Amino acid sequence: MNGPKTSPRNDRVKRDYLVWLKEAKQRSAATVEQVRHAIDRLESYTAFKDFGTFNKDQALGFKRALLATIAQRSGKPVSIATVHHTLQAIKDFLAWLHGQTEYRRRIAPAHIAYLNLTTGEERQAHATTPKQYSSLEEYRTALFAMPASTEIERRDQAIMALMLLTCMRDLAVVGLKLRHLSIERNHVFQDPRDIKTKFRKPIETFFYPVGDDVVAIVREWVRFLTAETMFGPDDPLFPKTTVGPDAHQNFSAQGLGREHWANATAIRKIFRSSFARVGLPYVVPHSIRDTLTQLAYKLKLGAEEFKAWSQNMGHDKPLTTLNSYGHVSIERQAEIIGGLGRRQPAVTPDDAMADKIAEKVADRLRKER
Repeated sequence: MNGPKTSPRNDRVKRDYLVWLKEAKQRSAATVEQVRHAIDRLESYTAFKDFGTFNKDQALGFKRALLATIAQRSGKPVSIATVHHTLQAIKDFLAWLHGQTEYRRRIAPAHIAYLNLTTGEERQAHATTPKQYSSLEEYRTALFAMPASTEIERRDQAIMALMLLTCMRDLAVVGLKLRHLSIERNHVFQDPRDIKTKFRKPIETFFYPVGDDVVAIVREWVRFLTAETMFGPDDPLFPKTTVGPDAHQNFSAQGLGREHWANATAIRKIFRSSFARVGLPYVVPHSIRDTLTQLAYKLKLGAEEFKAWSQNMGHDKPLTTLNSYGHVSIERQAEIIGGLGRRQPAVTPDDAMADKIAEKVADRLRKER
């Protein structure tokens, strides 16, 4: 006979934990879903045993089973990063469960520790591949190679231009209304009441110095919307494409409507096609932040200037910008280190003191002779 497919008691506890994650810990819906999936994997492994029965043997067995899991798409073992995230989600859940009165004596923290990976496996899990992003010159090449004869093409180019000027998240861009943009001040107010900003925080963004010609694309787009299509402040800055039957009864793009896109899929397609048009590899829209951080390096900004640059991205701390988007390429790393080797070291107080000691020793030796 097949074992149980669910446990009412487990379901109740799991539901309470997921609600706690969302409401108390303010985790996103996507994160909560990932945690739910991880807990489901543990339940499937234990044949839906009561969470209170968790012990060392279950921990070791579950960990080994995860490491041996074959991914359906690739046919290869799941990545060590996936194993790490799954185990971490389970450890956090069990630690929370240990804090609940009815489970406090049933779940031992020492048994939870058996879910830890080895030090080497942890290093593997946190290893990252070099990020892919375009240089400012490459982005501009793709931007100005875009066709702009139809209203749809002009909209697409304006999207690419504004994203370079502001490095806004693509999901935030689709929610922009005309009133959020002040073309006179080169400013965008990312209002969390209308726009899906990260953590729903309000962000004041001014255009980055990437070229007046880039600004001109956005200015002309705003003029077109307000003067020729009579869009108002509450209309979308980048309206979605309307689709309808053509003369042959095939569905095709008809023009622009007055609605926002529901998600950022269309923007990613615009990026993909614009880079492919000039033979450049596709980079995700979010990588503009890496592009602009590299520009900040070239501009050799002072402390206050870099603070403003970082704040413009919506970061409270400059270190967030540096840690997330401030990667130095291998080529630039070699250039910097090589350049340091050609510098003449400055005389330090310690060097000066060493010279004086050497002189005194030499004087003493001469006198002794």
